[in-house]
Amino acid sequence: MRRIFVRLIAVSAVCGFAFWQLTGVKTIPAAVMADLTGDPVAGEQVFFAAGCASCHAAPDATGDDKLLLAGGMRFESPFGTFIAPNISPDATHGIGGWTKTDLANAMLYGTSPTGQHYYPAFPYGSYVRMKLRGDGLQDIANLHSYLNTLPAAAVPNLPHEVGFPFNIRRGLGLWKRVFLDTYWVAPMPLEDAELQRGRYLVEALGHCGECHTPRNIVGAPQNANWLTGAPNPSGKGRTPAIDQLDWSASDIAYYLETGFTPEFDSAGGHMAAVVENLAKLPASDRAAIAGYLKALP
Repeated sequence: MRRIFVRLIAVSAVCGFAFWQLTGVKTIPAAVMADLTGDPVAGEQVFFAAGCASCHAAPDATGDDKLLLAGGMRFESPFGTFIAPNISPDATHGIGGWTKTDLANAMLYGTSPTGQHYYPAFPYGSYVRMKLRGDGLQDIANLHSYLNTLPAAAVPNLPHEVGFPFNIRRGLGLWKRVFLDTYWVAPMPLEDAELQRGRYLVEALGHCGECHTPRNIVGAPQNANWLTGAPNPSGKGRTPAIDQLDWSASDIAYYLETGFTPEFDSAGGHMAAVVENLAKLPASDRAAIAGYLKALP
């Protein structure tokens, strides 16, 4: 009996060690970011392309108040309700103490400065593709510099409303090992700079697939059905397909700037915030996004 007990203890120890190893966090070496000098002017464009204020501004914020990234917006899902955190430069409640490497770890791997896994409600599953473009890490350094120019908000973060077993963050390490894909979804001609830029904006910075691509039972995007539309995570309505739009490229670019469709309808819901951000980008970026969408097979 004692021998069986010892064996059970040994097997449990091995399984526990294996689980701990498989669920660990991934980080980028600090030396990779050390030589990158952030440019806040360029970082402002990254900020709008990535839609940071759309999630991290206070609910119902308008105008310049959207630059006060106090968090608090609620996102319902089948796994619980996630609450956007404070990412203002406040040193206590925000990310004022973060380094460039801390921001890179969060955006590329969903890893916090304290070594915790972030939930994929934060779209690092898309941001991780920033590594695939030569200037992607520089964009993170630029964004870090720009975020530090914004006003600080001394607003405490609220905990996510997530029940068992989804509140065990360590298990997200297994989710990442299976579903955190570091590859481009759609092939684009290497010689076409505009299409390459469009892919970067759609698949990485703009994280369009996070809403417009259906998810599997554990919440991972089904990239085989890329941009084919998806149920709203809140259970109300559906996000439309954008993989085979019958609009012209100029129609798409105009919509991304103004929110008006060729059918004289207008953007609503979260898409209205997306349009508000994209309208602040250069016209060439909106044209690149339109070109990418039209080039999808």
